[in-house]
Amino acid sequence: FYNPTAGSILLGNEPIDTYSLESWREHIGYVSQESPLMSGTIRDNICYGLKREVTDEELRQAADMAYALQFIEDLPKKFETEVGERGIMLSGGQRQRIAIARALLRNPSILMLDEATSSLDSQSEKWVQQALEVLMEGRTTIVIAHRLSTVVDADQLLFVEQGEITGRGTHHELMASHSLYRDFAEQQLKLNADLENKAV
Repeated sequence: FYNPTAGSILLGNEPIDTYSLESWREHIGYVSQESPLMSGTIRDNICYGLKREVTDEELRQAADMAYALQFIEDLPKKFETEVGERGIMLSGGQRQRIAIARALLRNPSILMLDEATSSLDSQSEKWVQQALEVLMEGRTTIVIAHRLSTVVDADQLLFVEQGEITGRGTHHELMASHSLYRDFAEQQLKLNADLENKAV
């Protein structure tokens, strides 16, 4: 959305401004916190933005991999069900899984997940997290998150403070070298343990 004010963004060794904006964006799949849908059918929303015809089999496969096929099949009109303005007829977890099915259909080489599970209840988060694991397989994934459980297994974590990257490494490396990250992680782990104890 913005050009860098300093430095450059590289894809491999190539600066991204050597690509046309359209071809660069074709490489990216994006799932956001809200993932609002447009008015139309579930089919329209999953196929949105694609320039090619999508077969019924492809559509079903993407929905299945996104853990969305079962709830879609339970709807009276299945893929032809109208979702309403901004997807109002579906739950938050269902909207997220539609957005994931859309990203799967695009088959992007780069995936961006922007707080993709933060607004969901625990049951929906479980389904969406499973769908995201399928989606992340075999591609570069950039995850923006406040919840440590979402990113703890990442190959590389970047810890950002007031717009500056102050830590870079795996969870274990940052636990050993970055005091603020360690405080943050211990706080989150304690919170998770407290919630689990309450649930029991």
